Amino acid sequence: MSFSLAISDFRTPFKKNSLLIGMVLTFVLLWASTLFQTTDLNNWFLENLLVILFLSVLSLTYSRYKFSDLSYLMIFVYLCLHIHGAMHTYAEAPIGYWLSDALSWSRNNYDRIVHFSFGFLLAYPMREVFLNILKVKRWVAWLLPMEITLSFSGMYEIIEWSVADLFFPEQGVAYLGTQGDIWDAQKDMALAFLGSILITIIVLAIRKAWRIET
Repeated sequence: MSFSLAISDFRTPFKKNSLLIGMVLTFVLLWASTLFQTTDLNNWFLENLLVILFLSVLSLTYSRYKFSDLSYLMIFVYLCLHIHGAMHTYAEAPIGYWLSDALSWSRNNYDRIVHFSFGFLLAYPMREVFLNILKVKRWVAWLLPMEITLSFSGMYEIIEWSVADLFFPEQGVAYLGTQGDIWDAQKDMALAFLGSILITIIVLAIRKAWRIET
């Protein structure tokens, strides 16, 4: 089976795409396991509302547009990182504690890792949307994912504030996971933006090295 990129002129149908089928099945199993293992059911549902919405959009639009295998792989990795954080809340993510011990961090930085991954892993699928669906100019398709990453990060912080302060104040501390850092929101936004810039530079470097004209 060929592995498609954003610029590839082919897409493998779902029934013949063993990679995509494997990612879907793996994600469903991991997602279900986080539900059964969660220590905070209310937080789990709050954290996964956007996952449900995102997957619904991907499923409903699949017949009209299929993303490349690379984009689906990046989306898969990001969602796996997110649901792990949602299982025990980001501030209590087990992997974050393990990394804190291994790297001598003063806090559980798993939330920072996922925010960085938002830009690093989802800017490429965003570029694919602008390039192949919206048919914008090539230089715009490079620039917009970085701008939208920063915009979405800011919007997400506003959503977090709304959920924590206005709608579900009893879940506020767990949902926000600031761990006492008053600049947590700004740092999260900056890391997401940095991630989108970094993946753009990497893709541009590969494009130049391989002399890809797109």
